[in-house]
Order: sequence, then structure tokens, then C-alpha cells
Amino acid sequence: MDTAAYLARIGYSGPLDADAQTLRALQRAHLLTVPFENLDIARKREIVVDQERSAAKIVGERRGGFCYELNGAFAALLQSLGFRVTLLSARVPRKDGSDGPEYDHLALRVDLEQPWLADVGFGDSFLTPLLLEMDTEQKQEDGRVFRIIRRHGDVLEVQRKDDDRWKTEYLFTLHPRRLEEFAAMCHYHQTSPESPFTRNSICSRATQDGRVTVTDTALIITRRGEREEQVLASEEQRLASLREYFGIEFPHVTG
Repeated sequence: MDTAAYLARIGYSGPLDADAQTLRALQRAHLLTVPFENLDIARKREIVVDQERSAAKIVGERRGGFCYELNGAFAALLQSLGFRVTLLSARVPRKDGSDGPEYDHLALRVDLEQPWLADVGFGDSFLTPLLLEMDTEQKQEDGRVFRIIRRHGDVLEVQRKDDDRWKTEYLFTLHPRRLEEFAAMCHYHQTSPESPFTRNSICSRATQDGRVTVTDTALIITRRGEREEQVLASEEQRLASLREYFGIEFPHVTG
């Protein structure tokens, strides 16, 4: 881990004390600079659960990734700074409301004076970590409100408040996991026709006042709650949007 290079990649030059303030600042900086993206799947480039390779992709190639890459690399960065990090397995609800499989998502527990749930790999979710505290509404700087509840037994649930209703983000337990345990689901998500990641490409990151997203067919920019969508009528337009908004270039890809 080249910690200095990683910090430069996310534009972070603040304090490096292993405390809650630094953790919040690092997660926010990561989400503002490193996109959630699955572009390698359409390009038939294998994604593996390897912290060194993920960090090299994020830092050296100035790319992003999906949860196994993003949270795997972020965990390594935090550990290099002295944070105590535990990998957690999470299950994301399916469209029909049923629970997804184990290892569907990788999240992070960070233990300081209090335990925190950190996550830079779930797309449009909480910008700063959540206290691992049950039934407490936690308001983010963008105005969104989250909470963690106990669903049953040792299963916890992250929820987001949406028009006075609570929507499930994902379910998880606090059982420590090893990175290699996520390998099978990482392979599934880049190869199975049932995976949402093989059906559509996405590249998305938070901005200071909203979010910017490039899909297979559209550029979507949200500012202060206002959404603008522009149709991308060609592969050339999609690649130009990736260059402009994410600095991602695929010189060997033609439309």
C-alpha cells in the first residue's frame, strides 16, 4: 500500500489520526473522487478480490470499481493508517423484496472509541460512516437520514428514510470475514446473467451538491435534488462522458 499515493488519489491532505473525524473525512473524500463502476465487466476484464490489485486500479489507473474492489482497497488504506478494520458480509434486497445471498456486498466495521459502519462501495448511500448504534436516526450532511436496526437475532439492517418511510439498504451481521470468502460472489456478479452488473454498465460518484452518473445510454446529473438527464446516443458520446466526468479513458475501445 502506497498510502501517500492513495491519499493523493482521493484528494485528502487532512489529519491522519486514527479517529472518527479522520474516518469521516476519508470516506467522504473517497466517495467524491473514486467512482462506483462496473465497466470492466463489459470489457471482459476479470475482477478479483485482491487488495493490492484493487488499490493499483484505483490509484495507478485512476479507476473505480464495485464493492469488493472499493471497500477492499479502502480497508487496506485505513489499516495502513492504524485503523482497526473488520470485513463484513452484507445481503442486498432483490427487486422482489427477498434477501440477497451472503457475500452479496462487502462492508466495513471500524472500531474506535465506538464502532462504525464504513462503506465506499454501495453507490448512492451514506457519505460518512454510520455509528453502529441501534435505532438511532443519523442525519447526513446532504440531509438524508439513515439508521441501523436489529432485524432478528444477529442480523442488522441499514435503512434510509425516504418520504417518511424506511427503505432497506442492506442486511449484515458483525461476524468477521476474510476477503477470499467474497471471491465466489465476485465471480458470480461479473459472469452470471442474473447479476445486475452483467445487464447494465454504470459509472457513478458523489459530487459536492449531488451526483453524476453515466449509464449505457444516459448521462444523469443531480444538483441539490434537481435531476438532469441527457441521452447518450452513441458509444462515442458515452466514452466522452466517462472522460469528462471521471477521467476514464479506454483508448482501445471503439464504438
